[in-house]
Formats: sequence, C-alpha cells, structure tokens
Amino acid sequence: MAYLVKQQHLVAPVTAPIDADHSLPRVCVIGAGSSGLAAVKNLYTKRIPFDCFEQGTEIGGNWLFDNPNGVSACYDTLEINTSCKRMAFSDFPMPKSYPAYASHDQVHDYFEAYAKHFGFRDQITFNTRVQSVRPDPAGGWLVTVTRLNADSKKQQTHHYDAVIVANGHHWSPRLPEPDYPGQTDGTFQGEQIHAHDYRTGDVLDGKHVVVVGAGNSAMDIAVEASKRAKSVALSIRRGQWVMKKLLAGIPFDQIALPGWMPWWATRLRLRVGAILSGGLQKYGLPRPPHAPGESHPVQSETIRKQLAKGLITVNPGIKRLEEDRVIFTDGTTALADLVVWATGYEVNFPFLEEDIVDIKNNSLPLWHRMILPERPGLFFVGLLQPVGAVMPLAEAQSEWITDLLLGELTLPDKETMRREMHIQDRRFKKRFYASPRHTMEVDFDGFLWDLKKERKRRRS
Repeated sequence: MAYLVKQQHLVAPVTAPIDADHSLPRVCVIGAGSSGLAAVKNLYTKRIPFDCFEQGTEIGGNWLFDNPNGVSACYDTLEINTSCKRMAFSDFPMPKSYPAYASHDQVHDYFEAYAKHFGFRDQITFNTRVQSVRPDPAGGWLVTVTRLNADSKKQQTHHYDAVIVANGHHWSPRLPEPDYPGQTDGTFQGEQIHAHDYRTGDVLDGKHVVVVGAGNSAMDIAVEASKRAKSVALSIRRGQWVMKKLLAGIPFDQIALPGWMPWWATRLRLRVGAILSGGLQKYGLPRPPHAPGESHPVQSETIRKQLAKGLITVNPGIKRLEEDRVIFTDGTTALADLVVWATGYEVNFPFLEEDIVDIKNNSLPLWHRMILPERPGLFFVGLLQPVGAVMPLAEAQSEWITDLLLGELTLPDKETMRREMHIQDRRFKKRFYASPRHTMEVDFDGFLWDLKKERKRRRS
C-alpha cells in the first residue's frame, strides 16, 4: 500500500477584523468544540453573519481538560487516535514539533492557535446555553438562550435563517440497559462512574477496579489502572480488534488509500493493520466475531504489554454485581471497589424536540451526515464517527454549508435527498455490525471524496 498523507498548507493569518455582510443569511452555531470552530472559521472568513454560543468559558470541547462547560470527557492521559497530519484542518497544519499522536493539551493549544490565526475567537459568545431551537412560523429558526453568568439568568430568543448544530456526541453517557442485577438497587457497595466522568488516575489508586467495555477509553483506563490499582479486571462482552498506532515506525492511518477506492479496499487495509498488530486472544480476550474493518477501530500501544505482565485480567460480560465484587457470565469473580462503565454515549440534542429530530437507538439518518430533508436551514456538523478524525470532515461539511448559504450551491429536491439519505445510511450501516456504536460510521477518505463530488455537482 502506498504511503499517503493529505497535503496541508498554511494560509496567511487574518490580520484585520472581517466585517459581516448582513445581506447574507444569519446563522446560529451551537458549540465551540472542534466542529463548531470549523463552522465558525468558514462563516467568519466568508463574511456570513453568525452567533456562536458556547456554554463554557473556553473553546475546544472534548479536548479541554476540566472544560468549564461541564460536559468534556477529557482525561489526563488522553491522546489522539488519529495522527496529527490526518487530524489537522487542511489550511492549518499541526506544529512539526508535535509527536505523531498529540496529547489533549497539544490539541487544545492547536485549536487556540487556529482561532487566533483566523481571528474569530472574539466572535464566540461564551457562558451561554442554548435552551431550545424551534422553527419560526414565519420562516427560519427561533433560538432561545440563557446567559449563565448573568444574575437574572434571563432567557433571550433570537431569529436565525439557519442553525448549525455542532455540540458533539461524546458528552451524554450511555449506561447498560437494562441494569445488571445489583447495579442500581443498593446491593453493590463500591463506587461506579462512567468513563465520561473519569479525569485522572487518582480515582484508581489502591483500588480493585473493574473496567467495562472494549473501546479506546476502556483500554486507556485499564492501562492506567494497571499501574495504580490493586487489581484490574477488564470486562468484555464482544471481542475487538485492537490495532497499534505505529507500524514499522509509521502512523498506521497515514498508510491511506485514495477516497475514490471502494470500501472493500479500506476494509482490507484495516485487516492488514489488525494482522500486523497481532491478535489479543493469547492474552485472554475473546476472538472478535467480526472481521477487522467491521467495527470502529480500537487502538492502543500499551494494552498488550500490560496484559502480558498479568497486570490486567480479562473477563466476559457481567452477570450481576454483589456487595464488593462483580460476577461474570462464566462464573468467575473480581473484587471491585470501583466499576468504570466505558459503555459509550447517547446521541442527544436537549434543545431540539422529538417532533423536530427523532433519534431512535442512537440513529439519525442525514443527507451526507448534514441535512434533514424536512428541516430546511438546520445543519449538523461533525455528527459522524469516522474511520479517522472528525476535524477534516467537519471542515469539509462547513465549507459545503457556507457555499450553500452564499448561494453558490443548490440542494436537490426533498424527495431526492430522502432517497439518497436512506441509501447512504444503509450503505454506512452495512459496513459494520449492528450496534448503537455504529450508527454514524463513515470512511474518512471516502466521505471526503463523496462530499467533494457532491459539492462540484451542486454548483449553481
């Protein structure tokens, strides 16, 4: 396979304020995380008037440790699972001094530099929560917000021609449903947290820890617990292919394929990566019932070493929780002072009523993961789970939406969008095994290719 990296270039910084053209549609952007920043940058540099509301006091979303917005899942050892060159925005590369996989604080510094470079940081309204978004009977959207730092907490409602939803999808924790026996009835006497609330390894010190899950967060927390806890049990119901981040010293995701190639080629690349990384069955993990490439990739450089040392024991799914222990489905037990539920997230928009957006089992089909055909002027940015990084895809979506607002693109009719949306949704879901974890999966390079084609096709 060819060694390919998306070419990036640094554009000149914005040195003077850009005045909005108020003859253009007025837009509301919800959230100032990575996707919201991509949207704001494109609106600002194209002179489209907008308000961006962020309920915290800082930008960066999930990449800011202890984000004052209260919904960041960032923990102290978090680093990216996509290499810097593949994560960066196309016109603002990450610093060459960064390692192949940056830490959360480096990513946040990068976002701060991005906002400063393009001059839009002071255009964001902080300490403001969006309470509701609803259609205006006269056209457009009514957005009600609350200023959190105001004494009166008085709500204000504003009219917008369009709304860009960029509040992320890793902030509303999903717990097992139904509960395991003993989980919530007071039987279990230990502590329980969701991975979303895990911040530092201090909570693991000297405890018997059970980590439930097999995703990236579960692997990271289990590894940290293996260095600090009395014991660590990793409970996995379904085996996963865990790939190394570096193969022969090269970030694996930089061994990429052109976006025009079919999905089977990407799946083959992932299978090769899984084979070269080596399976985990010899360490006691169950063999995955699916092929590599049929689930969202899990990556860890250190899990194998800790398993080989016997510092992490592997157990199947949970049968029940007792006072001081967890009983697994094979009858084995593990002492537990702390259970960490690394069980994923719910797709959630508390400001949108169900009659506007109806999400079932974490699934919300969208046309190119952006548009509900029945809701003109409502856009979603970054609401996807790529085999790769979200940021370049959010950037491409933001460019697409900006062109549409400028009148440089046209949308197909609603019937065509609905038909294409359901075809896309079925195609994406067919690639991965059915689960709430795989409702928004896209192939990084293929998605960018398709969006570029659609953008060219829709030029007015």
